[in-house]
Amino acid sequence: MIVLAERMQQILALSLSSGSHADFDKGMCVMEAAAYVAGEPWSDHPKCACPVITSFMIAWNDGLRSDAERDRLLKPLIPDIIDTKATPAVEERRSYLALDWMIRVHTPKWFDLVPSLAPHAKALRDLEEIADLAGASAAGASVKAAWDAAWDAAGDAAGYAAVAAAWAAAWAAAWNAARDVLNPTTEWLQTSAIDLVHRMIALSAGPGAKHG
Repeated sequence: MIVLAERMQQILALSLSSGSHADFDKGMCVMEAAAYVAGEPWSDHPKCACPVITSFMIAWNDGLRSDAERDRLLKPLIPDIIDTKATPAVEERRSYLALDWMIRVHTPKWFDLVPSLAPHAKALRDLEEIADLAGASAAGASVKAAWDAAWDAAGDAAGYAAVAAAWAAAWAAAWNAARDVLNPTTEWLQTSAIDLVHRMIALSAGPGAKHG
């Protein structure tokens, strides 16, 4: 725990950045920072972290607009990400939590920006919680209808920004398209994403790797 605390203090004095990096001196993304703090070999896929959480954090890290946002939003999560490696069953449940958030929270929040997409935003929010393959399959028709409508609406700037943002957590693309309009949505979803990470972590994290 002493090593973890000391290394976390080092991370707090530096800035996170997008992409992967060759070593500590070249910079770090949030998961490389987690590996370093945990005392693991340099990697953006530390063995002590759940691969589902790792994938989500890497996508979020690379989609944020600035290093300052990465520092503000992601650094506080680093100690919690460590030792989240769990059983395949827990990882599967976490993957469905993330999928459910993308479909019933993230996507409709962006669709709210385009009036013509409001019925589809509501349809996605009204879906039953996606907790397994059957739920994901049942949601398929609503998701397809929403995306078809979104692409039809993508001729205007707001529509294009909403589609870009909803696809693969592309907050950066949306920010460039319509800064003032999208900023409240971006901030709301950032808070929601933090809550999602905490909920994924809370699902029986398991023993994980030992710190050096």
